[in-house]
Amino acid sequence: MTEVMTRYSVEDFVNTTSNHENNGEFFEQVTPRIMGINLNNNLAWTKKGAMIAYTGNVKLTMEDLFEHGIKTVVKRFVTGESGNLVKAQGTGKVYIADEGKKISILNLKDDSLIVNGSNVLAFEPSLKWDIKLLKLSSMMAGGLTSIEIKGTGMLAITTMYEPMTLRVTPDCPVMTDPSATIAWSAGLKSSFKTDISVKTLLGRGSGDSIQLKFEGDGFVIIQPGSVYIPVVE
Repeated sequence: MTEVMTRYSVEDFVNTTSNHENNGEFFEQVTPRIMGINLNNNLAWTKKGAMIAYTGNVKLTMEDLFEHGIKTVVKRFVTGESGNLVKAQGTGKVYIADEGKKISILNLKDDSLIVNGSNVLAFEPSLKWDIKLLKLSSMMAGGLTSIEIKGTGMLAITTMYEPMTLRVTPDCPVMTDPSATIAWSAGLKSSFKTDISVKTLLGRGSGDSIQLKFEGDGFVIIQPGSVYIPVVE
């Protein structure tokens, strides 16, 4: 009994769950579901509400309405996108998370991705981003916004559980469930693929009558969860 109590002591818990890692990188994977941002008189953009703790002299401010230009304001109005960003700056360490979702850090090197806006957790200011005007079918109205992120810098995205990446080649297009699609290479051609029949209308179909089709050369990131991402062309 003494050994068990020692093993599960408060001190043991604190030591086991403490953040001992500091790899010196700007974005740090603290746990699979918590990320650290090591600020050194610089800044990072984070998702609103993502901060769970910080140390040091850190200032968190909501982005100004016109901080990213009038075009962004207009696109947010047209698409209904309301996911404001928070600017973290100063000196210290900021810990961020998003409802326990799995966090993946991507070090972009002159890359370009289209990501579901709700799955963008944080990114360096060196990356350029743009809200995409969406082509939605009437039966898909009310979907979320896609964001194109490109350039060189670190990007953190979230997924429900472990993500999986599918390669897309010119001779092998990939079809995905819209609710499981997180992001894809910006160079891919994306479109809706439908298979609506009488059985579907009567509620006797498979439930997978609408898919996203990706063609070209690149990759698609999917998750084993449910979130809608609209198609961008």
